[in-house]
Amino acid sequence: MNAETCGAAIVVVSPAGLATARKLAAALPGAGIHGLAPRIADSDSPFTDTLAHLRMLFVSGVPIIGVCAAGILIRALGPLLTDKHAEPPVLAVAVDGSSVVPLLGGHRGGNHLAKAIGDSLGVQPALTTAGELALGVALDDPPAGWRVANATAVKPVTAALLAGEAVRLEIEAGTAGWLDGIAFAKDAELAVRITDRAVTPDDDELVLHPPVLALGVGCERGTPPEELSALVREVLAAEALSPAAIACVVSLDLKADEPAVHALAAELGVPARFFPASELEAEAGRLLNPSEVVFQETGCHGVAEGAALAAAGFGGSLIVPKVKGRRATVAIARAPRDIDTDETGQPRGTLFIVGIGPGSAEWRTPEASAAVAASSDLVGYGLYLDLLGDDAAGKHRHESGLGAEADRARMALDLAAQGLTVSLVCSGDPGIYALATLVFELLDREGDGRPDWKRLDLRVVPGVSALQAAAARAGAPVNHDFCTISLSDLLTPWESIEARLKAAAAGDFVVCFYNPVSQRRRDQLPRARDILLTGRSADTPVVLARQLGRDGETVEFIRLGDLDPDRVDMLTMVVVGNSETRLVEAGGRRWAFTPRGYGKKL
Repeated sequence: MNAETCGAAIVVVSPAGLATARKLAAALPGAGIHGLAPRIADSDSPFTDTLAHLRMLFVSGVPIIGVCAAGILIRALGPLLTDKHAEPPVLAVAVDGSSVVPLLGGHRGGNHLAKAIGDSLGVQPALTTAGELALGVALDDPPAGWRVANATAVKPVTAALLAGEAVRLEIEAGTAGWLDGIAFAKDAELAVRITDRAVTPDDDELVLHPPVLALGVGCERGTPPEELSALVREVLAAEALSPAAIACVVSLDLKADEPAVHALAAELGVPARFFPASELEAEAGRLLNPSEVVFQETGCHGVAEGAALAAAGFGGSLIVPKVKGRRATVAIARAPRDIDTDETGQPRGTLFIVGIGPGSAEWRTPEASAAVAASSDLVGYGLYLDLLGDDAAGKHRHESGLGAEADRARMALDLAAQGLTVSLVCSGDPGIYALATLVFELLDREGDGRPDWKRLDLRVVPGVSALQAAAARAGAPVNHDFCTISLSDLLTPWESIEARLKAAAAGDFVVCFYNPVSQRRRDQLPRARDILLTGRSADTPVVLARQLGRDGETVEFIRLGDLDPDRVDMLTMVVVGNSETRLVEAGGRRWAFTPRGYGKKL
């Protein structure tokens, strides 16, 4: 699947199409479900105006998979059609999954996406592009990694082939097995030229660049990205090599967290891959510039040359020996065939520490859904992984019970260190009584012995916290100064908890209690209640919010004087108002709110 098809919006407008949408979301990396509210209660991105939402996605360049009638897509997007070379893929999928039709952007990834959808649904996609139907391939939609140098030449060359006219094939680099179904002539005026050279195409040729160049780089720690980029551009220009033929940027695994290397890969639009010193040292016999100094520092005799050769593989050759800049080195190797970056080195591992909110999909942020979708592996407490529902389909699950938090965090770090993309799943927000701080504490305590952990791409993805969810369901009790206090003394001594309770009582803070009780801890909540009663009335409103966002959700209001452990469990969020918090009747129910001083202005 081409890069253009990643992150597609699966647009569903009726409950009848939701099952199909979920199946597609599980099969397509990075795709998210966009549902028409309130018809679709469970979606990653709800919307209320179908035509406006489709148009917004289209002008933003987002691939659209409409699980709906094709007419809806046509009516919405027809007025926006101007340049077929700029439009994103747009596909219509029957609500029952019985058919898939690429409507737009067939040669910008739409046909590949249609085939992927067809495979996941077990149907044959309805392809209508002439080149693909007659030739079996689309010259402007080559395999992954290939680049078209002059798109304007696609039409005349394709037209000539469809008309049975002679077109010759020139292969200067790599192979072109994907074109085997086309009958090329030995001698013809029109040509398809496959090259890794930086060339100015003739008027009668279509130039395609295969992914056969491995760009090996090394650099000092903290090398400015622009310095490495400038060196690479100088080398490519001097050697008349096309950046469009570069398959990947490769280096030693010690450089997996080097910003300059990743910036270069992003600039070139290719992945960065990394090798351990042992694999680079295996190329020592083929190095043209081995270095004992480099060996003493890294365990291999050459970083740039070794990485380039390792990526080029058997039969590959070093075509640009190491070129030294002020703080960086560059070398280039040519592979005899396409470089499969999925089988080359190891990507930098990514660890998302994800908060999924209280559990329901509508309270899950798009960023959290995107992180889960991008992950190959999910680590978490079994209940939290179950709450992901269909979003966890097709992922490797690594679950453990309560109390094994450190084991989960280490497992997530270890998996990511293998080059995987991992989500460590927490309920609520990962930084509020959850695992984000544990991950960083492990890095602080054990990271010196685990340098592979410290090279990871770490991202903390916020979620809707339990206190936010409880406050929203209850009204606005947390609308002034507040604090959160965990009543669990498993990790924090009760003396510290008691000191914080006394400070909260003295400061008249709204207090949100996490971990209020357990089967064995029954006396902490009454003791906390009594401390707070020293600073506020027994009539102070208290919110008991249980199972928020899940089946069996309840929200109850009681008096502080009536707060008792028998009314609370570990699934309950307890919000104790301050001396100003009050209740109001509206909309047929009661609400709690804490004034913020607006009364002086009203």
